[in-house]
Amino acid sequence: KEEENIARVYPNGNLFSHVLGQIDTDNNGVSGIEKSFDYELTTSNKPLKLSLDTEIQYLVREELLKFQEIFNSYGSTAILMDVNSGEILSMVSLPDFDLNKREDISDKKFINRSTSGVYELGSVFKTFTIAAGLNYGLISSNDMFMNLEKKMKCGGRIISEYDEDLPKDLTVEDILINSSNIGSVKIGQIIGKKKMKEFLGLIGILNKMEFDIEEVGTPLPFTWSDCKLKTVSYGHGITTTPLQLAKGYAILSNGGYQVNPTLIKKKYDISKRKKILNSDLSAKINPILRKVVTNGTASLSDVEGYEIGGKTGTAQLVENGLYTNKKINTFASVFPISDPKYVLVILLEDTKLSKDYVYKYRNKPGSFEGTPFNTAGWTSVEIAGKIIDKIGPILATKY
Repeated sequence: KEEENIARVYPNGNLFSHVLGQIDTDNNGVSGIEKSFDYELTTSNKPLKLSLDTEIQYLVREELLKFQEIFNSYGSTAILMDVNSGEILSMVSLPDFDLNKREDISDKKFINRSTSGVYELGSVFKTFTIAAGLNYGLISSNDMFMNLEKKMKCGGRIISEYDEDLPKDLTVEDILINSSNIGSVKIGQIIGKKKMKEFLGLIGILNKMEFDIEEVGTPLPFTWSDCKLKTVSYGHGITTTPLQLAKGYAILSNGGYQVNPTLIKKKYDISKRKKILNSDLSAKINPILRKVVTNGTASLSDVEGYEIGGKTGTAQLVENGLYTNKKINTFASVFPISDPKYVLVILLEDTKLSKDYVYKYRNKPGSFEGTPFNTAGWTSVEIAGKIIDKIGPILATKY
């Protein structure tokens, strides 16, 4: 007598591979949702409903695939999350894999970069520094920093401005819009080690986060020192995951309420939200994030009608404890910034310049060919704009 062999089939192939995860030959979950909810999936008659939107997931993945080829990146990831409920509408990580092939995926390039990838993210952290200063009442948006030096020493190394032509006198707002390293360090020194650590802990950046799947990375521990405070202030020498970055931006923008990212569709009661930051912080930080898009490094994402705010980050990839020449390009965005609903994080790992890609100006006629700089403003930001172009109408009608 032949034994019946029940095989699970995944009609979407690669589309949700990192989220759904894999099963073994006995249909036991070994990763992703398949593992975390193995008991519920095998014993309950109730369906497990995910928060992911198939149509949005498809469109996000298509854009990431297209630009992975354009920028010849080693890997990439995108997260779209509701800033209030924490429900994740899309989570894509490339390269991905076909769940129906039941392959042994052991190569680290196939990790879920959204949750497992632990990166130094660079200037996207400057938003946290300024938000911490505003939250504790130590600075205001219009405070002026005069005669900012172009370089300063830190542990035998030199911290310098990426843009040497930055004015010497900058307001707090200007420091974020123009992504000033030195200005961010000065603000970090005002905040101090204790309060900076406290703030980053509050928004969930420093420690491993609890999540619906087990594939979650742990930020690298470090010892706080005067030099470490300087580098953390502008996003270097500190690591986190893209999902934690999305959570942090959600909290800053949603009125300072705690957010717990989730892949599971749940009933959400807005009246039970827990406030963890000052009520007026979002009203102060959100307009600055908007100006980063209208006047700063993220102008390529200024999609008409969606009022996008955000911050770019370009960092060196760390391998085996050493900095390399490879780039991590990240854009953390929130929209619509006047009444935030969504956070979208785009991260590209080891991008290259494209000599053939044609950039088209959004707010004026004209175009130009070729990527001028291997920075987030020319890579991750461009992708975010294209994605919001595609998914914006769906979000407006379905949610």
